[in-house]
Amino acid sequence: MVTDAKAGGGTPPVHVAIIMDGNGRWAEARGLPRSEGHRRGVEAVRRTVTAASDLGIGYLTLFSFSSENWSRPPAEVEFLFGLLRMFIRRDLARLHRQGVRIQVIGSRHELPKDIAALINEAEAKTAGNTGLCMVVAFNYGGRDEIARAAREIARKVARGGIDPAEVDEAMIASHLDTANMPDPDLVIRTSGEMRLSNFLLWQSAYAEFVFLPLHWPDFDDAALKSAIAEFSQRSRRFGGRLK
Repeated sequence: MVTDAKAGGGTPPVHVAIIMDGNGRWAEARGLPRSEGHRRGVEAVRRTVTAASDLGIGYLTLFSFSSENWSRPPAEVEFLFGLLRMFIRRDLARLHRQGVRIQVIGSRHELPKDIAALINEAEAKTAGNTGLCMVVAFNYGGRDEIARAAREIARKVARGGIDPAEVDEAMIASHLDTANMPDPDLVIRTSGEMRLSNFLLWQSAYAEFVFLPLHWPDFDDAALKSAIAEFSQRSRRFGGRLK
């Protein structure tokens, strides 16, 4: 958890998180099925991972499937699962060669067994890599994450392993899915929407936000560089005052 106040000053963000929004609207605007928007969205993921690696970003978190997305039509949910299967099978070897480390956050209890197995394979295969950490938020919701952390802490308190007086921000953070990674410096959302949509609620307390009008399939290295350039102009005070 970051505590030191600092200005942007051209320093690139260590952790960039992206809400990849607008696949369906991109497709509908072109008279295409929503599935084509999702396919093009995967291409944007590939471009963004490469661009983030080239820019020296340490962590890239992508909001790919929220815990609320289960309410979508079953056929669309299954299509999204199919895209994840395809992405891991086709891209895992390439990402591994590039030194990318993959980490998936979110609840895995509801996922199909083959999806959970693929996630475990991707994490295990790339665990020793030291390049970009690609964090995939899949079946993820910020409130659910905090509730799961609270339940685990409560179980430890009930067993006598933790004194309730010891429960502080650091302890809660250590029980989140993102334990052992820095909070996001920059959160980007595409498609012009201006809300977090239950994404990294705890971790984004002092993040800078950039909202872009383009839909996710149109996101590229130029868009990423533009968002980072805007970030670099911000003065980050973390609740304090600039000296």
